[in-house]
Amino acid sequence: MRLTEEQEKMLAGEYGRAVEYAMRIQAGVGRVFGAKRMVPITRAHVALSAQDADLWFVEKLVGLGGKCKIPPTVNPSINLAYLNKHLVEIPKVGVDIVSATNAAYRKIGAVLSFSCTPYLQQNVPSFGEVIAFSESSATPYVNSVFGARSNRESSQSALCAAITGLVPEYGLLLDENRLAEVLVEVKADIRTDFDYQLLGWCYPLKHPGPEVPAFVGIEERPTPEGFMNFGAELNTSGSVAMYHFVGITPEAPDLAAAFGGKAPRHRVTITKDDIEDVRRRICGAPGKIDFAMFGCPHLTIRQVGDIARIAEGKRFAVDVWILTSSLTRELADRMGYLDTITRAGGHVITDTCIDVPPCWYPYYGKSAVTDSPKCAYYNEIRKIAFKVRPLEKAIEAALVGEVRE
Repeated sequence: MRLTEEQEKMLAGEYGRAVEYAMRIQAGVGRVFGAKRMVPITRAHVALSAQDADLWFVEKLVGLGGKCKIPPTVNPSINLAYLNKHLVEIPKVGVDIVSATNAAYRKIGAVLSFSCTPYLQQNVPSFGEVIAFSESSATPYVNSVFGARSNRESSQSALCAAITGLVPEYGLLLDENRLAEVLVEVKADIRTDFDYQLLGWCYPLKHPGPEVPAFVGIEERPTPEGFMNFGAELNTSGSVAMYHFVGITPEAPDLAAAFGGKAPRHRVTITKDDIEDVRRRICGAPGKIDFAMFGCPHLTIRQVGDIARIAEGKRFAVDVWILTSSLTRELADRMGYLDTITRAGGHVITDTCIDVPPCWYPYYGKSAVTDSPKCAYYNEIRKIAFKVRPLEKAIEAALVGEVRE
């Protein structure tokens, strides 16, 4: 890989030990993937987690004097104050690691957004921007829906990019690698946001590979929530950093553009029966529930509004947790949604993830409802049996304490 004179100085430590350390990692990644050069980025998002390896890495860079050249937004952690007040006292080990992680990211110069959906609010790229995003729903969204350019970064490589302001140029940063290789014919009626959850889960089961797919048969443009759900599930049951919806997403106005004039290497058909098979496999049987959880990825203001509309004047029969960004919660407060949900007995919590072990242990081994297959999958390890239903049906279940169909 050819480095510029300035990049050589960064690698040699002339811009500080943290830059040197980050550049050594990035140069190594570049060599592994055959990158010919480094290129500048304009944005970054780091999939922060309150876990030991993540804390070790960010504290190491802080200890080396690291400061972000490109301030990255970050993923959710735990809202300690809210959970201590409304659920359970978080164990000291959890408090310590969350506090240390937040402090380290503050010192290094990150934007403490604590949301897994930065592409909807705080960190929205434009077409063609070269960026460094980690987070499983974020990478396919920015690549596919916006036409920005990011590889599927880890939290560590994205943080290195934020420190140096650079990434090795390989993979989805190159025109030829953004072209589709798999033609996916959708012969199922995909219309609702929940349909995209099922479609996103289904595709990797039909073709378990990282190649860029192009979907035909999607008749209407998905909502932002539909796109969000689709990308999140693509990267739960599989690993797809970019896709095209032909005639909808910006780099696929037609099949010829999606494939660069070449024939597809693979062909996949997804039928109504395939979607129904996924529904049977992941959604769970009706039955009693102990709580409800929503926000994987974080819910949008429209989704919070939908919950408020259904819950208006009613009372939840079980604990209800709605996870979202601080900006969305502020909007919900201004629009009256927060009051409605709170009066119904629900919680709208910011800065928090469904997949942070120290905070949800009172629910281990219990039964619940969610609209997110990703939420259900991540919590299998904690013996939480989630029933997966469309958001409206899940809220109705929370009002009666039971999934009835």
